[in-house]
Amino acid sequence: MKPSTEITTLFLDIGGALLTDGWDHHARKRAATNFKLELAEMEDRHHLTFDTYEEGKLTLEKYLGRVVFYQKRPFTRAQFRRFMFAQSKPYPQMMEPVAQLKVRHGLKIAMVSNEERELNAYRIRRFKLDGFVDSFISSCFVHVRKPAADIFRLALDIAQAPARQVVYIENTPMFVQVAEGLGIRSILHTDYRSTSAQLASLGLRNDE
Repeated sequence: MKPSTEITTLFLDIGGALLTDGWDHHARKRAATNFKLELAEMEDRHHLTFDTYEEGKLTLEKYLGRVVFYQKRPFTRAQFRRFMFAQSKPYPQMMEPVAQLKVRHGLKIAMVSNEERELNAYRIRRFKLDGFVDSFISSCFVHVRKPAADIFRLALDIAQAPARQVVYIENTPMFVQVAEGLGIRSILHTDYRSTSAQLASLGLRNDE
């Protein structure tokens, strides 16, 4: 059955949907092992400053200075940055169908994500996200983070799409609930198959 309201716009998270998370607990744990850092201490320092970093109010260099290089290390900042960036991997099974949906259905695509500026810029460039994404409502650009509802309001304004015409794909339940509270139909992403089926039920199919 065709949905009652036409979908014109897709909102997507980046980490957990199109790419792996850029700098989550698992990546930091790998970094601690690789560089022989005390994980608990690194995590404490990370959590004290990361919100500020993701909101674009702190540079990567300042973040690293607070979290890793507050004392002398036997490795360089450049080595650590390369390791950080290398943790990002694509999910081709999601990226390719989303790009195809855009063409097939004439969709606008917007990324709504909590990302730090330098890593966000690297991920956009490295995985050519700007080849099919129309706008990036990243926390580091707009200075507000999920779960604040304001980031979704900004995304609606930037996309110039009413909430009823938007579908949001996100892998964090709380963020899905916040978006739904604004009238945005949302899909809790767990895998390509289930997300594809839910998109198809809304009239967004790739296999017609």
